[in-house]
Amino acid sequence: QVQLMESGGGLVQPGGSLRLSCAASGFTFSNYKMSWYRQAPGTERELVAGITNGGTTSYADSVKGRFSISRDNAKNTVHLQMNSLNADDTAVYYCNARNTWVGYWGQGTQVTVSS
Repeated sequence: QVQLMESGGGLVQPGGSLRLSCAASGFTFSNYKMSWYRQAPGTERELVAGITNGGTTSYADSVKGRFSISRDNAKNTVHLQMNSLNADDTAVYYCNARNTWVGYWGQGTQVTVSS
């Protein structure tokens, strides 16, 4: 059974940091590209960051220089380090795994940036 379990969300003040984690099981993690998406109320889900199975990273322009994605293939986990958070980063953050044929989603974790 495929599972993607996000954790690490919460309430943080502007300028603060959070580290999201996604624990994967039920598939061969190292064969999949892993990504973080987010969705704010009333908006479409958007890609935040991705990391290939070879470790190549990519980021949305809005988070470049502030967010960092990493993966640990030995522990089947992917992380999103988020720094210098602002109100525009408030959203539900989702972990995604995909290969050529299939994609999986986690349930999401809420990140709220507010003073």
